[in-house]
Amino acid sequence: MDYTGFVTRIKNIRPHSNADRLNVGTCFGNSVIVSLETEEEELGLYFPTDGQLGVEYCETNNLLRKKDASGKNIGGYLEPNIRHVRALKLRGEISDGLFMPLESLSDFTNVSKLKEGDLISVLNGVEICKKYIPVMKMVRSQPTQPKNKIRDTISYPMFAQHGDTTQLVYNLHQFEIGDVCYMTLKMHGTSGRTGFLQKEDKKYYKGIKKLFSKTKFSVKKTWEYITGTRRTIRESFEGGYYGDDSFREVHHKKFVDKLQKGEIIYYEIVGYHAENSPIMGTVSNEKTKDKEFIKIYGDTTTYSYGCDNGKSDIYIYRITMTNEDGYKIDYPWGLVQIRAEQLGLKTVMELDRFIFTTEEDLVERVAKHSDGVDPIGKTHIREGVVVRIEGKDSFKAFKHKNFNFKCLEGIVKDAGIVDIEEQEEIKGE
Repeated sequence: MDYTGFVTRIKNIRPHSNADRLNVGTCFGNSVIVSLETEEEELGLYFPTDGQLGVEYCETNNLLRKKDASGKNIGGYLEPNIRHVRALKLRGEISDGLFMPLESLSDFTNVSKLKEGDLISVLNGVEICKKYIPVMKMVRSQPTQPKNKIRDTISYPMFAQHGDTTQLVYNLHQFEIGDVCYMTLKMHGTSGRTGFLQKEDKKYYKGIKKLFSKTKFSVKKTWEYITGTRRTIRESFEGGYYGDDSFREVHHKKFVDKLQKGEIIYYEIVGYHAENSPIMGTVSNEKTKDKEFIKIYGDTTTYSYGCDNGKSDIYIYRITMTNEDGYKIDYPWGLVQIRAEQLGLKTVMELDRFIFTTEEDLVERVAKHSDGVDPIGKTHIREGVVVRIEGKDSFKAFKHKNFNFKCLEGIVKDAGIVDIEEQEEIKGE
């Protein structure tokens, strides 16, 4: 879940349609509102949405909101305690990120040595930016173990995590002419993974047995069904991020006695985790201040995906097979679809399949499918799309979120709400 600023050039600068002192340009295909002083092809620093700028960097460049004695704002537009770069609309124009002059880094490094393509997060020990994640406490289902104490341990070495899917716009170079690609619907829920895997129960010897043993412990291996989030393993469905993870247990049982040894199913859980409790919460559309958006989607957004109140559903997006030596392969998308049908379950919706030809064609295809009403529930906006490349030596999939979704996501985060994957990421779980 790395976040970084990009040294890049801003292009296609034009006047703001409703503000005389502002212009609009593009970075990585994203519209960005800039000052009149910003020049075409100027080399600068682009911060994507969903980042948090460092305090020292903001203070040096007067980016924080502050007022003089009369109450007049004499600073920037970022809230001092949040410093969140978010998607927004200003007088009818989209701003999807923040573009700053390269000189904004002059107090932290020799800017003459920076070049297009450099990634910036920390310079000479000073944090310039990082992923923005509101911090909130999680409910733990089990007490933490005391440190420095030898104890029996249980592990699942075959249970691989699913890494964060990176942004498509920064990975267009990963595509080669002739690549077979699949585009699927990106869904806004919480990740789940279930596998039929080896459980290793390591018991440490004590007393006389420890004295005369060469290994100091024994390992018992058994095959078991195990479920987890993207980062954690759920040995119990009590507690957890939502206070009660029984909704995960419902979906876990759908796989019991149906998987091959070493098979892991990765899926998105959407809908509700309990009565009147959506998995991804509810957000006020009125805070977007976008009348057209409110007209289409109503006063609030609940990512229900057609689920009745209190119910949830799952959509498979990846399946792997791992042998006892740790060798892992990804099922091709066609086999994922076949396997899901055998299990009586659904995959994420396929929107397009194509052979890669040019970046322009790919971007056009993404734009066609990434925005608009969610095609499943038809009551809220879709999150975006994921483009998967087949036949690579590792799993290659890249996400693209649409602008209006990013606006809502920013509103939710500024209210202090975060999803479970991001919370687990910062806690190192």
